[in-house]
Amino acid sequence: MEIFLENIELFLRYTVEICTFLMEFFGIIVLVFTAIKCFVGWIKHDSNIRLNLAQGIAIALEFKMGGEVLRTVIVREWTELGILGAIILLRGLLTFLIHWEIKNEEEALAKEQLKGN
Repeated sequence: MEIFLENIELFLRYTVEICTFLMEFFGIIVLVFTAIKCFVGWIKHDSNIRLNLAQGIAIALEFKMGGEVLRTVIVREWTELGILGAIILLRGLLTFLIHWEIKNEEEALAKEQLKGN
């Protein structure tokens, strides 16, 4: 029975590590794709570039934060949990600020479009 539980724990640890890696990798892919897309938009003088960049960064941060939340499943020590908690808090604050920036940018674009009509 003890060997069975150790195998389940090992399976869970590897599953969480793989899923954490995938979540963080998806965040990186979203961020790089957004950066390239926004760079092309900057070259074309797109007026929505700030909004698109902020939305891409927010999505990438949410993927990265999801990876950190998954990582809490396999934490064994309080110091690790404290570090993960601090990382999650910082990423949460960044996400909040970016969503605030998105809201302000959407309002600015709406005002700009009203002036144009």
